[in-house]
Amino acid sequence: MKPEISLEKHCHQAAIENLCAEAFGPGRFTRSAFRLREGIGSEPSLSFVVHIGDQLIGSVKLTRILIADHPALLLGPLVVAPIYKNTGVGKLLMDTAIDAAREHGHEAVLLVGDLPYYRRFGFQQVERGKISLPGPADPDRILVCTLGDKPIEHYSGNARKVA
Repeated sequence: MKPEISLEKHCHQAAIENLCAEAFGPGRFTRSAFRLREGIGSEPSLSFVVHIGDQLIGSVKLTRILIADHPALLLGPLVVAPIYKNTGVGKLLMDTAIDAAREHGHEAVLLVGDLPYYRRFGFQQVERGKISLPGPADPDRILVCTLGDKPIEHYSGNARKVA
């Protein structure tokens, strides 16, 4: 069967949490990106799942945040079931999420991740110290993808939850 992508629904939450627990372990709750998302919901029109038949095999979420006073999105978690890694599921989720963010008029997506993987989706490394997160984050892994006319240099300051 071919993987199918759809918008995330409330009924997917338990399966997504199971994938995240398997992929990231209990340490995920202390990560900066998790702390930035904690207590706020992702954007329903910008969060997607991939399934094969009835089996949920991947998920990506986008959540509204601010970088200083500039609206942005936080990407994550991006998670794929281990047996489906390196099969294109992550790329499908990323392409869909970035395209949807652009179509909805968003201008920037922030994430903490590996530049060699995320570069192909338009992400660039943020200059060290330009963006800070609530908690420790390797400054070399703070990445931004600009979707509008503003250059990456436009985004600096504290990343925080939308009030």
